[in-house]
Formats: sequence, structure tokens, C-alpha cells
Amino acid sequence: MEVVTGAMTTLLPTLAGLLKEEYDLHKNTRGEIRFLKAELESMETALLKISEAPLDQPPDVQVKLWAREVRELSYEIEDSVDKFMVRLDRRAQKNPHSFMGFIHKSIDLMTKAKIRHKMGTEIKDIRSRIKEVSERRDRYKVDSVPSKPARPTIDSLRLSALYKEATELIGIEEKTNDLVKRLTEGEGASKQQVKTISIVGFGGLGKTTLANAVYHKFKPEFDCGAFVSVSLNPNMENIFKNMLHQLDRHRYFNINESTWGEAELVSELRDFLLNKRYFIVIDDIWNNFVWKEIKHALIENECGSRIITTTRAFDVAKQVGGVYDLKPLSLAHSRNLFFQRIFDAEEKFPSNELAEVSDNIIKRCGGVPLAIITTASMLASKNRNDWSKVYQAMGSGQQDSTDVKDMRRILSVSYYDLPPQLRTCLLYISLYPEDYKIIARDLIWQWIGEGFVREEHGKSLYEVGENYFCELINKGLIQPADVTDDKASACRVHDMVLDLITSISREENFLTCIGGQQSGSAPSKIRRLSVQSINEDDAKQMATMNLSNLRSIMVFGRYINLLPVLSRFSVLRALDISYSWNVGNHHVKIICNMFHLRYLWLHNTCISEIPDEIVNLQFLQVLDISGTTVQVLPASFVQLTQLVYLHLGMSTALPAGLGNLKSLQELLGINIASPSMLHDLSKLTELRNLRVRFYGWNDDYKELFQRCLSSLFNLKCIKIDGVRRNIDFGGDNLSPEQLHCIHLTSSEICDVPRWISSLSNLSTLKIQDLKTLSQEHLQVLGIMPSLRDLDIWVPEIAQGRHERFVIGSSYPFRCLAKLKIGSQIMGLKFAQGAMQELQTFEIILSVQRTWDRFGNLDFGLENLSSLKQVYVGRWYAVSWSKPEPEEAEDAIWQAVHMNPNKPTLEFVMFKL
Repeated sequence: MEVVTGAMTTLLPTLAGLLKEEYDLHKNTRGEIRFLKAELESMETALLKISEAPLDQPPDVQVKLWAREVRELSYEIEDSVDKFMVRLDRRAQKNPHSFMGFIHKSIDLMTKAKIRHKMGTEIKDIRSRIKEVSERRDRYKVDSVPSKPARPTIDSLRLSALYKEATELIGIEEKTNDLVKRLTEGEGASKQQVKTISIVGFGGLGKTTLANAVYHKFKPEFDCGAFVSVSLNPNMENIFKNMLHQLDRHRYFNINESTWGEAELVSELRDFLLNKRYFIVIDDIWNNFVWKEIKHALIENECGSRIITTTRAFDVAKQVGGVYDLKPLSLAHSRNLFFQRIFDAEEKFPSNELAEVSDNIIKRCGGVPLAIITTASMLASKNRNDWSKVYQAMGSGQQDSTDVKDMRRILSVSYYDLPPQLRTCLLYISLYPEDYKIIARDLIWQWIGEGFVREEHGKSLYEVGENYFCELINKGLIQPADVTDDKASACRVHDMVLDLITSISREENFLTCIGGQQSGSAPSKIRRLSVQSINEDDAKQMATMNLSNLRSIMVFGRYINLLPVLSRFSVLRALDISYSWNVGNHHVKIICNMFHLRYLWLHNTCISEIPDEIVNLQFLQVLDISGTTVQVLPASFVQLTQLVYLHLGMSTALPAGLGNLKSLQELLGINIASPSMLHDLSKLTELRNLRVRFYGWNDDYKELFQRCLSSLFNLKCIKIDGVRRNIDFGGDNLSPEQLHCIHLTSSEICDVPRWISSLSNLSTLKIQDLKTLSQEHLQVLGIMPSLRDLDIWVPEIAQGRHERFVIGSSYPFRCLAKLKIGSQIMGLKFAQGAMQELQTFEIILSVQRTWDRFGNLDFGLENLSSLKQVYVGRWYAVSWSKPEPEEAEDAIWQAVHMNPNKPTLEFVMFKL
């Protein structure tokens, strides 16, 4: 939301906090703060209204200037307020109970009085500036900006794609035939039922053109048909009238003059379609509500009717059904389309000197037909010596071509459709380098640390951020990566989307980048800095930059030594210098004086100690020191009571008093070395995610750990390492609605605990170093009602047996979608009807030992009715007898090929 409202989201709660009695402000100062808070709330409302202005009615230039001034003012006010609070809090830290403590306290009282007086003076100055800005708002009639979008002008741009010749899109014939095949397949009654396909993909991918090609090819086989566009802000009555007019132009030639309301139009449509075989395309659906409205009109008959929808949102496509995920063009098809748009039929493809830059441009377009067509059309009118400049401009967003503007505007509809907080989160992604795989967990905690995520009722900060991440995927603005069980643990950003958000980020002075897509002179006030690469010239440029207002910096690579001294960043709130190996303890000393820090990421750096001065970071919420050699944290560390996320290194010890960190929601890597630590841990009742290690586990810990877990009533995910032999650590004390994920690791776990099956919401279970997997264990696991992801490492399945355990319908595994088994000897076989929801099966085994035990590699993979992917990791000794590698591979290939779903198969080899 920051890109829309500046620092208002975090500033307003801070001002409200200042009005609390604990700050003991002068009566006049409290009155001034109330005035500021009321004025800023009014300005925030105005800024939000400006952000909702339609694309075809953008705010006046003066209004934009006013909005920018308010945002900048909000940053400055927040910096001033933060400095005031930092000074007060730092004085409050020194209060020992002694005679000298009394002296210090007396001095502190006088110092605080001076600070409060100075704050009062600053507030008066701010008030005068606020008054000036308010007067300008009245002069420029900011509140008169229209907030209800009319039909977006983007539709006219999209229509140009709709009426392009289908032959212009290379590869469309293959996709058209594929869709027609899907629409026609089926036998008997199923062929007569209404069938729906939803084409989904991000803007510019060619969804409309493909749907139009299928419509014109397939429509002659139907009694009637219609192709209607919904768009961002649909008028449902006009859509239904347009549909009726296309279905029967003679009967409904004057339908636009009708006074029928939506209900009458839906009724007329249902009556008309009742006994007709119809083919209707609903183009550009933006939300499920609109689809439900339209669906009421499309009656379910048994005439073999067909429906195609297009959407940018995956959740809409799933709601519609029959998802067709439209992929970008292959590199070969991209080249053909690109050159076809530039060269005449008689002209040859580019010369060698143009081949490289052509390929670079084509790759930058990422297989998006709209991007390829607009870029090629632009290049066709340019001198070929300028192609390299165009390629550079594509990355920086500097090219003024109308085609590029149109393409960006098409993509920008998705951006401006987002709520303010999602716009900010999307723009933040522009600080990552091009083609970077962004880890979802890291990104979400960055959003939290920056203050972009606000708690919602019943949800943790991380859960709200996770919803933001999923929503950006659903809107097609980021592309999911590392997808497991329909959940992405990472994402990538398409180059054209990155170009868009980079351009907006620069325009809004949201972020400045060194070594990335952005170029040009730096703004006078830099709020965020992304260092993606740096050379001596960049370092010289940075030395001249005004970094006194810098609030956030992220460094990619080992460039810390080329940065200006960290002490220059006086109001820094977020710092990420992970993987910078030349970051040392002297840097941490400086960092501990960055009193405004909320987010600090030091993962995989060379620091070995954290000084006592860490207590200065009283606002710190997010801290990662994993991958470092820090052995112990200072006693003062437990005074960081605002911490929400803490990730420690494997060898890092926490001091006594852990229970003070009551705001923690994620605690990763805590080492339990004494019973008192379990007592402290039990006080962290906000914990959602916990990774804990036990050193020297014995049965004395068992009861303490049970009590600890029963206190952590918000816990959803737990990883436990070092619990040996008996892992029955208190299932009866855990709420059955509580845990969603359990990960157990040890040198030797004897049993799968029976109580684990009572956890009704447990969806993920990982057990490493299980001594053996017995039939009783399979029965316990098989009855778990919500288990979707099971990961087990066991030396030998069916130890001592010469026949495999057969898993059939007697082991329900009702929801299991992913199964991973690591075992030297694979002793399981799937019977028909087994694990009917299983989509992904991953196995790591010793092929030779398994073959020696059972004489084959027959696991019954052909009986897994929903199987989509198979991954086989094979251990081979340096020398072996049977089977030959090719023989083993063929055996598994044949089993997979026998599965009617024809799942994909991937081999990975390990050597012992």
C-alpha cells in the first residue's frame, strides 16, 4: 500500500501509539498529534481515491503532484517520529536499581523533557506543512477525482488482438486443434452434456486470439453461438443483450433498446438456449462472482453445447472448470513469429551481426505473442543499427514506441486492478534481478519487515502475506515455481511484467536499482536501493547519492565493500546482505546502531558474534542469522520484544529469558540444552512455526516437552530433531485442530506413533531415520483423514521379508497426493484401488539390493489411478551384478507406461 499512500500505513498506528499515557506528552503536543493524525487519515482516504481513478480518466497532473508531495511528507514525518521514539526508548533502557541508577534516572527525566519539548517544536513545524498541503488539496479538488472506473480504454487495445489474422500467430493451429479435440471428445451421454474449457494465462499471451480461432473453426457445427467480452468492470445487462443479439440477430435486432433488467435477460437467454446446441465464448473474466452471474444464463441442456472462457486468474479458471493453461511460445515458434513480422517473404533472415541481438530480443519477449508482435512491429520501422538500443530500452522501459506503450498498458490493467497493498507487494519484487527465482517464504517475510502486511482477524502476519503471494499468482502477475500439491514455494516474474513494475516503481520513486533494469539518474531522495551488480563507476555514482533518507537496501552478491559506509544509512528499516561473504563482525557493530531497523537478514555471512548493542534494535521484527558461525547470543538479546521471526544457525545458543520474546510467530533452529529452555519456550504462545533440536534427549524431557507443546496452542508446523527411540511426546495434549505439519528427524525412530492419526488437520508428515516400516505403521498412516504429503526415510521396508507389503483399498490414504520414500530396499507394492488421489510418487532406492531381495522392480505403479509424476533416485554401487542399469530403467519405464495416465518419469542417479 506504500506506493499509494506513502508511509501512512505504518505512520498512523505509530501516532496513535504516541497518544498513550506511557509517553507522558505535554497536553499541547498531544493535541497537535491528534490534529496530525486526523489530517493524515483524511489525506490517506484521498490518496486511496486517487489510486482508484480509471485508466481513461487519470488524475490531473496537479493532483498527481499533490499525491506525491503527501507521500514524501508522510516519510519525513515517520522518520521524525521514529527518531523521537528511539531517543525515548534508548534512555529508558538504562535504569539499574542502585544509587547511580537514581542519578541516571534523574538525568533521564530531564533529558526526556528536552526530547519531548523538541518533539513539540517539530510537531508544530509539521503542522504548518500539513496545513499547506491541505490547502492545495482544496485548490486542486483532489476529492473530485472519479473513483468508479468506467469501461477501461484497454478494451480497444485488446480488440486489435481479437481481429488479427489467426495465421499471424505461429503455433496457434496446433493449440486450436488441441482445444477442438478436447471439446469434441467423449462418448454417448457424456458427449451430449455441456462441456466447458477455461483458457488461463497472463496478459498478452494470446488467450483471446486462440479462443477466437477456435470459435470460428468450430462454430459452424452448432445451432447458434456468441463471443462476448466481460473485461474488468462489466455491465451485465449489456453483456446479456450482446449475447442475445449474436445468438439470433433477426429475433433480437433491437435488443439494445429493450428495458429488460438483468433478471429478465437471464430468463430470456435460458428459454432461448433450452433446446439448442450452442457454442459461447466468454472472454476476459476477472472474478468468480461475474462467472456465477453468467453461468445462470447458460442453461445445462443435453444437446452437446460447448463453452470457452478466458481469464488471467487461475482461481477463476478452476471455478469455471476444464482448465487449459496457455503456455508461452517455444523459442522456435517465437523466432518464426518475430521474423515473419519484420521481413518480407523474399527477404532473408538477419545477418550474423543481427542474429545475436535478435535472439536476445526474442528471449526478452519470453514467448508472449503480444510482446513479440509489438516489438517486431516497432523494429520493422527502425534502422537495424538501432536494434541493440531497442533491446536495452526494453529492459529499462525507456522506449517511447506506441506499440510498447500499448503492450505495457495491457499488462497494467492487471496491476491497477489490484488492491493497494498488493500493488505495493508487487512493486517490491522489482528489486530482484531479472530471471531470479524468488523464494516465497523469504519474500513474504520481506513484505512483513517492510510493513506492507497487516494482521487480519484470525490470521498471522505470515498467513496474510501468503494470501498476498497466492493472489498475485492467481492474477497471473507472478509465475509459480517449485509447485508441490498445487502450492508454489517460489515464483518468477515474466520479463514484460518486470519491465512494467520497474517502470512504475521508478515513476513513483518507490525503488532505485544499481546494475539492474532501471537506468538513468537517481532521484534526489532514495527510499529503497537494490544492488544487483556494481562496478567502480557505480560505486562512484553511489558516493554522490543522497542516502540519508534510505529506508531499505538489498544487496545481491559480494558488493558490500563497494557500498558507502553503512553508518550513512541513519533511518534504515530493512537491510538484506545475505550471501555477502565479506560481511564481518565490524559490520554488525555498525548495524547495531541502526535504531530504526525492522528487518535484518544476515544469512550465510561470515559473522561469528553478535554484540550486546543488539539491544539498540528495539523495533526489530525479522532477523535471520542462519548459516553463520555465531555460537551464542548476548543476554541483552531477549529484550528485542518486537521480534516476530527469528532464524538461528545450527550451533547458535540462546540466552536465558527466551520467554520474553512473546511476539515470536516463527522460531527456527532453537537448540534445547536444558529443561529451563522448555519452560521458556512454553511462554511463546504466538508461535506458528517451530524448528527445535534436542541435545542429549532422554525420557526426563518427555513430560516437560508435552507440557510445552500443550501451551503452544497456535502452533501449526513443527520440526523436531534429536528425539530418539520413543517419540510419543504427548499426542493427547495436542489440539486435533492445531497441527498441519510435523517433521521428525533422529538417528533412529522406532515407531510411527498411533496418536498422530488423531490429528485431523495434519496434511504434511515427514519422518526421517525410521528404523523400519511395518504393516501396523501403514495402517496408522493410512487412516489419517487429511494427510496429503508423506515423506519417509527408512533403511529397509519390510525388514526380513521376501514378499512386498501390498497397499490396497484396506489402507485408505484418502487424501494423499504426494508420497516420497527413501529406502535401500523398496518393499512396497500398490494394488489396484490404492492411493486413489496420489499424483506424485518419489522414490530413492538401491536398485541392486531391491532386485536381489525381490527379483524385480515391480511396484505396481500402473495401479495408481491419479498418478502424474514419478521421480526415481537410484543408488548404484561402483560394481554390481544385476540388474544392468538399462534393464532397471526399462523395467520402471514399462511399469510407468502401463499406467493409463501416462505420467512423466525422471531418473536421478546416486553412487555409493
